[in-house]
Amino acid sequence: MFYEFALEHAWLIPLLPALAFVVIGMVTRSHGRISALIAVCMSIISFALAAGVTYAVVNNGITVDAPFVQKLSWLHIGSVNITMGVLIDPLTAMMLVVVTTVSLLVQIYSCGYMKGDPGYGRFFAFLSLFAASMLGLVLAVNFLQMYVFWELVGLCSYLLIGFYYYKISAREAAKKAFMTTRVGDFGLLLGILLLQITFGTVDFLELKTLIPGYIVSAGTGTLTVIGLLLFVGPIGKSGQFPLHVWLPDAMEGPTPVSALIHAATMVVAGVYLVGRSLFLFSQLPLVMTVIAWIGAFTALFAASIAITQHAIKRILAYSTISQLGYMMLALGVGSLTASFFHLMTHAFFKALLFLCAGAVMHAMRDEADIFKMGGLRKKMPVTFAAMTIGVLAISGIPPFAGFFSKDEILGAAAAVSTPLYVVATLTAFMTAFYMARLLFVAFFAKPADEESYNHAHEVGKFMCTPLIVLSVLAVISGLWGHLCGFGEWVRFGMPHAEGIDLGIAVSSTILSLIAFGLAWKIYVAQTWSSDAIAEKCGILYKLSFNKFYIDEIYAALIKWFVDGVAKVLYWIDVNIVDGIINALGALVRGISKLLSPLETGQAQCYAGIFACGAIALAVYGYFYAGKIVAMLGGAF
Repeated sequence: MFYEFALEHAWLIPLLPALAFVVIGMVTRSHGRISALIAVCMSIISFALAAGVTYAVVNNGITVDAPFVQKLSWLHIGSVNITMGVLIDPLTAMMLVVVTTVSLLVQIYSCGYMKGDPGYGRFFAFLSLFAASMLGLVLAVNFLQMYVFWELVGLCSYLLIGFYYYKISAREAAKKAFMTTRVGDFGLLLGILLLQITFGTVDFLELKTLIPGYIVSAGTGTLTVIGLLLFVGPIGKSGQFPLHVWLPDAMEGPTPVSALIHAATMVVAGVYLVGRSLFLFSQLPLVMTVIAWIGAFTALFAASIAITQHAIKRILAYSTISQLGYMMLALGVGSLTASFFHLMTHAFFKALLFLCAGAVMHAMRDEADIFKMGGLRKKMPVTFAAMTIGVLAISGIPPFAGFFSKDEILGAAAAVSTPLYVVATLTAFMTAFYMARLLFVAFFAKPADEESYNHAHEVGKFMCTPLIVLSVLAVISGLWGHLCGFGEWVRFGMPHAEGIDLGIAVSSTILSLIAFGLAWKIYVAQTWSSDAIAEKCGILYKLSFNKFYIDEIYAALIKWFVDGVAKVLYWIDVNIVDGIINALGALVRGISKLLSPLETGQAQCYAGIFACGAIALAVYGYFYAGKIVAMLGGAF
């Protein structure tokens, strides 16, 4: 049976895109169409295998508590034995399908979007390596294996964000992403090392059995430190405050890269890590509180910035940060199912939104400012329909996907903390407003530039097909997950229909509709002037538009603190460390100057010195012979 083959050979899922990267990079890079064909074909096979794995998980009764595992010895150093392999349970299966689906659709879209680009083959090589890295991370059986692929994902993001390396802004954005995420990765590495020191293993299943007994005997002090260090990694990789600053600048890469990074690969790696490690985090109340509140603050903070931005991809970037905050909030209140349900639906509608944004920019000669667009619903009907579906999905309007997953998070937050629920609800209202603003300004408002408007046109079939597929998924995935019991399947492998809190669902929907109405009044009907509202908001609008000056604060911190400390350390290095070494060198040189006159190179001189030494020893022995004999006699 195919699904049994897929389960037994799940390691092929990341291997095939990795092989595509090698073949393209070493053989076909200069042949763009062949490179694209290889990348897409390998992604299709990986998708088929992922679907087979998911079918096997459902039919074989594989659950989180009874996963399918394959291991082999990787490193054996002294008493430490590190394994690698695959760990498959419902969580893994869901992630495999999401990552392979979005990666495949992005690659198909890229065939049209990147047409004519001189780096066409190189682009598909990087996309393949990116997909392979994320799939390897998902299948990892332990923290160390996950960390290896975690770093590969970071490397791929650097390569793709800086794809247009001849642009200064792209190079700087790539460096910013790489360095910012390294901060989080260092914390994650420390946490993994502490786990190895404390338990002698970093294997997920072994830790799951060891941790409860450890807590009974030793308490949660050490584990709390480990948990906080592990969470630093997801703060960086998943764009949580205050390490979110790299993610908006990642827009410097080609639009398909933005869709891949923001939808189903890099940014959800942190969410997946926390979800996979929830057996540890759930035992630590302080860590869970930190996760919940960082997630809630990130969601609200990013939404408050997106509400004033003009660039279409930047609005979507801050939207991604906000939605990632939602996922972390759900994990922090202990709802693995709500978080991963939203991860799945978000992957579909956010990929859709980014690809629609790419289509709009492609048609508008790379114009990104939504206020320089307008009226595009007539010029781009397919893109308009797809963008509308994506906006309705992320805004939580029923029956679109985001309605079901968002309301599960709101319900989970309400059950644990009223303040968290209030923050999440306010964020949902703001999300609906700024997404409606984007849709209305770009597609309904009067054209701002007639020349660009006249140039606008619908995109080709390679770019339209992924939009249609993702639109369907953005419509049905939430309803499917609700009716088929996505949450119960993820937890227990036994699906059944779940209920919805009608009070939360109705109130959140009403708030979203009010947000849509306000956006229409301001940006289409122009009943209220947006400029007048901005002027009345004063400092609040300025703070939001300038992203609360976080980047400027970091720049000042680097200039005054980091550079200042570096100057102090440089002075210490030059004047103290080097001074000590130079002083020792000077001492050696001084001694050599004193002794070098004795080194004449003349044999008769050396013979005379030897004779003088021998005479001196003889005289010394003559006068002190008695004392020497007495000393030797006493010794024996």
